[in-house]
Amino acid sequence: MRNAIILSAAVLIASPIALRAAELKLATVFSDHMVLQRDKPVPIWGVADAGETVTVAFAGQKNSAQADATGKWTVKLAPLTASAEPRELRILADHHPTSVVVHDVLVGEVWLGSGQSNMARSVSDARDFSMEKSLANWPLLRMFKENSKPAKAPQADAHGQWTVCSSNTVGGYSATLYFFGRDLHRELQVPVGLINSSVGGTPIESWLAEESQSRMPELKPAMEKYRKENEWLGSPAAAAEFERQPGPQNPWWSPPKQLEARGDLGNLFNGKIAPLIPYALRGVVWYQGEQNAAPGMGQYYQYELPLLVNDWRAHWHEELPFAWVQLPNYATSGEWETGWMLVREAMLKTLHLPHTGMAITVDIGEPKDIHPKNKQDVGHRLALWALGDVYGVKVPATSGPLPAHHEVRGAEMVLSFTHAEGGLLTKAGNLKGFLIAADDRQWKPAQARIQNEQVLVSSPEVANPVAARYDWAANPDGNLYNGAGLPASPFRTDDWPLSEAAHTTPTPPTK
Repeated sequence: MRNAIILSAAVLIASPIALRAAELKLATVFSDHMVLQRDKPVPIWGVADAGETVTVAFAGQKNSAQADATGKWTVKLAPLTASAEPRELRILADHHPTSVVVHDVLVGEVWLGSGQSNMARSVSDARDFSMEKSLANWPLLRMFKENSKPAKAPQADAHGQWTVCSSNTVGGYSATLYFFGRDLHRELQVPVGLINSSVGGTPIESWLAEESQSRMPELKPAMEKYRKENEWLGSPAAAAEFERQPGPQNPWWSPPKQLEARGDLGNLFNGKIAPLIPYALRGVVWYQGEQNAAPGMGQYYQYELPLLVNDWRAHWHEELPFAWVQLPNYATSGEWETGWMLVREAMLKTLHLPHTGMAITVDIGEPKDIHPKNKQDVGHRLALWALGDVYGVKVPATSGPLPAHHEVRGAEMVLSFTHAEGGLLTKAGNLKGFLIAADDRQWKPAQARIQNEQVLVSSPEVANPVAARYDWAANPDGNLYNGAGLPASPFRTDDWPLSEAAHTTPTPPTK
């Protein structure tokens, strides 16, 4: 009896400490095999008992902070130098009997990749997978796959794990992000950490914090359309229409699955981006826009993409370098084609923001597949931008030719370009892909010729030209490149209104 009383008393005395000890926890993104960002302060955060003093020890540093009233704590490490040495990150607390240890921690370059299916698409679905798998021996390249669902409110913790790149793991990596990171690792010779937070079939409205969209009057119609789409996706009528579709049905595109993937406005930001803030990053790469090419939606992307860049930067309290993949060539038609071009144009226009870049992919898509398999060149073109503009490495070019300015000289339109390194040139014959129009707005195929870093465009049917377009189609055939072998972006010199019909369902022409 006496022993039982002593044991009970011991349990009562130990219980508060045991309960507090159970609360010491790191955010999930801080886990075995992670990569920390070099050369900038590194926030480390988690939860403990309210008021607990928490100490983070890593690479000779020991920094402490006190958990707030809710138990949250954040410790900042001073900037770290790159290191391929596997080290331990240790977390200690005043009343915790043992430390929390993260193993195999490297220091190097960290990038976040986000977007929809072409960012989510894995290496196993990419071109030449068997070869890529056999070559994937990159132990200093790691990826964290964020697996959270959409959420109604910003979430405090992520779901996922870091994996070391090998032939056994690479098949599940985001292909775009992997080929991008591999190029960086080869050139910079430091560890590279990649965070993949992406979901197929999702529009940008779900990746933008709802309150940020609400502050922009131009986006009110887009937000209303999004809400109506969600009402439709959740209705019996949508399910019945899906069941009536001819041919085999892809379950992923059933209305309930679409609704589950995207959630309400801002829900993917809440569920899959907020938990990663403020993990120290070098920058962000983005591959999305297919879903926003839906009829009636493309016109808003010119506001949404810049908002996404600025909003994520504001949440990280840093002007992070940010690049995106311009939509590739794809044989969509009708109202979807107009939307495709408007999204592409919005991506081009958003380059006015500082420290941004764009991988032009109009020549490496697949006309009949919305998920082109050549992700190697996509990643490489993103890496050229990052290496040249972010890291200051000498590269052949950081972009394909971009329109700079234009003027009329008699019967010719004279178009000037930036990013014409190595000169402007053509591939596969005479220069093509240009249209020209007078003020009657009737577009005519144009003859085009290169003169230094300019293209001169004319047509015998247009005596007094006022506007020109290049590759203004979802699946164009233009062949203007720079000497680095990078294609020119589609563009137009006019701002004439384009027709986009309203729509009721967000389903694209093909999955």
